[in-house]
Amino acid sequence: MKIRFLSLASGSSGNCYFLGTEQYGILIDAGIGVRTIRKVLKEYGLSLSMIRAVLVTHDHADHIKAVGNLGEKHGIPVYSTPEIHRGINKSYCMTEKLSTSVRYLYKDTPFMLDDFRITAFEVPHDGTDNVGYCIEVDGKVFSFLTDLGCITPIAAQYILKANYLVIEANYDEEMLKMGPYPFYLKQRIAGPNGHMCNRDTAEFLAENMHEQLAHVWLCHLSKDNNHPELAYKTVELILRSKGVLVGKDVQLTALKRNTPTGMYEFE
Repeated sequence: MKIRFLSLASGSSGNCYFLGTEQYGILIDAGIGVRTIRKVLKEYGLSLSMIRAVLVTHDHADHIKAVGNLGEKHGIPVYSTPEIHRGINKSYCMTEKLSTSVRYLYKDTPFMLDDFRITAFEVPHDGTDNVGYCIEVDGKVFSFLTDLGCITPIAAQYILKANYLVIEANYDEEMLKMGPYPFYLKQRIAGPNGHMCNRDTAEFLAENMHEQLAHVWLCHLSKDNNHPELAYKTVELILRSKGVLVGKDVQLTALKRNTPTGMYEFE
């Protein structure tokens, strides 16, 4: 079975990922416009009719912008925890409230969606409720941790299971410190329920690298406090300091904020 992964957008302005086979797939978050989602999918030979579900990580606008349209106008089931669903329908960005498309899932309780075995798990962030996803398909394990303030033992458990890992590297510490954000916002971002910085992500990976981990994608990069080259270089250097060579021991990609980062295919 050929497994395909595509990042449609990954940043503080909008997030959306596709994971699928040649016949169908799922979206993880839908924080960009439906027209953009449809256009990008079409560019890669995909269509909305192939999407079996949207999995939502939390109720912040940059992750849910299109879920109302996808769920209620296109009939695509929208999966998340009951708490996240309540937060979604209270969000200012939800002009189309979810009703018929609502599907509940529960943390640490796997369920099957065609060939996908999906497990939601707790991550520390400041949405109404917050989850990462571990998705197993055809013997491959994908873990998605898009917004989290720190790596808890639960989050670590799913990172260590992954063959393919999408993990946040939101900000550079010095850029955040010296940047224009007000102090309260800097505190929120750097706090335990905020976001991961490049260095913390890199140090965890360097200390916990395992042979089964083939590819790491750095996601949810800040527009104002990071850039892809800096995130990549920070992680690459810290991995190298622990004897892990990018390109040999593991593949590393910093995802683009507003544009697709190519289609990856795995046999």
